[in-house]
Amino acid sequence: MNIDIIGDVHGCYDEFVTLTKKMDYSWASGIPTHAKRRKIAFVGDITDRGPDSLKMIKVVWELWKYHGAYYVPGNHCNKLYRYFLGRNIQITHGLETTVAELNAQSQKEWNHYRKMFTDLYEASPLYYVLDDEKLVIAHAGIRADYIGKNNKSVKSFVLYGDVTGETLPNGMPVRRDWAKHYKGKPFIVYGHTPVREPRLIGKTINIDTGAVFGGKLTAFRYPEMKTISVPSSMPIVPEKFTNFPS
Repeated sequence: MNIDIIGDVHGCYDEFVTLTKKMDYSWASGIPTHAKRRKIAFVGDITDRGPDSLKMIKVVWELWKYHGAYYVPGNHCNKLYRYFLGRNIQITHGLETTVAELNAQSQKEWNHYRKMFTDLYEASPLYYVLDDEKLVIAHAGIRADYIGKNNKSVKSFVLYGDVTGETLPNGMPVRRDWAKHYKGKPFIVYGHTPVREPRLIGKTINIDTGAVFGGKLTAFRYPEMKTISVPSSMPIVPEKFTNFPS
């Protein structure tokens, strides 16, 4: 299995194009394809906050539908899905940028994006277990004892991480450092919590390097076990990055 797992894009489409080209993907057909048939995977949160969420919906849907790409939902994906279902949700924390893009479309286009995204979301698992259980892709990570399970606790962990229910002064949730205690066999690739550099700890790696907050967009290449990043064009927002204690 040769797969390139992309961290949280958050509408940073230009960075996604640059990153895939850096990994020798061709865009001649309008979507990234690799001569050696490598596949792309997404750890979720493909939309919100960045400038081109609709472009990301379209390209992820096409890659998933026709080219065998992998996608797992993140918490922002879950919220956008609920918005498309007509649920009563707050259009905040980045969703407002995606909604603004949608509202600039015709009703026909709006419906088209809704169908693409809901099809993608409803057909995708909460997390992937791949390569004979040697690799797991989950948006915010996953505990070893949750692998193979699907219930409310698993869904909460995979979408939001190991949260305590408390919030920091900057409004971000307090999260336990689950990766530091992970002792499972599969290697876990995840995102969700922005870090300055890819965080490899034990058999886990966090590849959300804060593209939408002025950091980098990062991919993890498997089975090479290497990361590759491109700089963000967005302004830096230092307080959005998590500094884990060593």
